[in-house]
Amino acid sequence: MSLQEEFQAYRSKMNARILASDSKVLKRVYSLDTLTFQEGALPIKTKELMGLCLSLSMRCDSCVKYHIEQCVKVGATENEIIETFEIATVIGGSIVIPELRKAFEYLDEVMSNPIGEPPASS
Repeated sequence: MSLQEEFQAYRSKMNARILASDSKVLKRVYSLDTLTFQEGALPIKTKELMGLCLSLSMRCDSCVKYHIEQCVKVGATENEIIETFEIATVIGGSIVIPELRKAFEYLDEVMSNPIGEPPASS
């Protein structure tokens, strides 16, 4: 199973579990997140790149993976994503570098197998 398939399966499984808890607070947080990343004064691509930058600088592996996927989905180029990585690394400092390695690995996979397309090996 690819990194992308593994991440998406785990994310789907655990989101279903969290939402099945019937917590109004958690459902509202999920709703707030969805609403925040909709088109507004800032285009969705800008918001996703911002989300990626903050996620990488805070070293949130699953957040980085999610935002890489979303950035590619909304048309961010590899150069735009790498520039976002640069900003995150400057803001977060050298402690971000281990997460940066994983981010590049995931970016390579997503760029070679865009969301919704089967992996090349299938």
